[in-house]
Amino acid sequence: MDRTVSALFFMDDGIHILGLDKKLGVWYNPKLYEYVAGRRGGNMRIEILGVGFDNLTMEQAVQRGMDLLDTEGCHYVVTPNPEIVEICRENGEAREAVNKADLVLADGIGVVKGAAILKTPLKGRVPGVEFAAGLMEQMAKAGKSLYLLGAKPGVAEIAAQKLTRQYPGLVIAGTHDGYFQDDGPVIAEIRRSGAQCVFVCLGAPKQELWMRKNGPATGARLLCGLGGSLDVFAGVVERAPKFWSDHGLEWFYRLCKDPRRLGRMMKLPLFLIHVRQEKGRRG
Repeated sequence: MDRTVSALFFMDDGIHILGLDKKLGVWYNPKLYEYVAGRRGGNMRIEILGVGFDNLTMEQAVQRGMDLLDTEGCHYVVTPNPEIVEICRENGEAREAVNKADLVLADGIGVVKGAAILKTPLKGRVPGVEFAAGLMEQMAKAGKSLYLLGAKPGVAEIAAQKLTRQYPGLVIAGTHDGYFQDDGPVIAEIRRSGAQCVFVCLGAPKQELWMRKNGPATGARLLCGLGGSLDVFAGVVERAPKFWSDHGLEWFYRLCKDPRRLGRMMKLPLFLIHVRQEKGRRG
């Protein structure tokens, strides 16, 4: 085949070539394509400060989640916001766990704004709690089972009761709070439950690291890292009204409700500063 080299890419394991073919127009080095498009699914990822985001709408993300549930093996979903991206900048292990996820969703308007500043726009934000709701709706129709892991003692049980009523057909296989020291008994319990999906709500980066390390041992097809979502599903924490969330101000609403979050919220301006610096480096 008559190929003309058009670009060289320097990666960790050597030089990879992207070239042109006179008849087909373009040919791809498979290793390079996997690197650019993300590990699985063939979906191009948008890189922001070292974290690659899947460029999907909410509907596409939920469908992708259902596809993973129907695919052999263990898969996991992460939902980084600017705070988690900042954690990943400083913590290589967390960054690797996030980037190796089967689905990386942009949770937060800050991520969407950052992508726009870098001129690599995302289709929109995909908040983890809304993704989970959409996924449960589809799981209920298919009669699939779910395990709830995380939050304070008693919260997961309350969430289970409410979700069972809200999504008839959804099977809650079991629950466990997030206050445990030994992973072994929790993993064994999930495995015995036969749950097809696990909502892992342990906070970042603990939940991302936990899913990557322990996912296959649970026997579940899909694990989703969802931060404080169980508190929302249980009614312990109130979500921002639609007006606030539609205008990207959910973070400010939460801050007004709980001023103790101010320290965490300072990650957002820091994230935007780092995005501006990255834009300057890219030229």
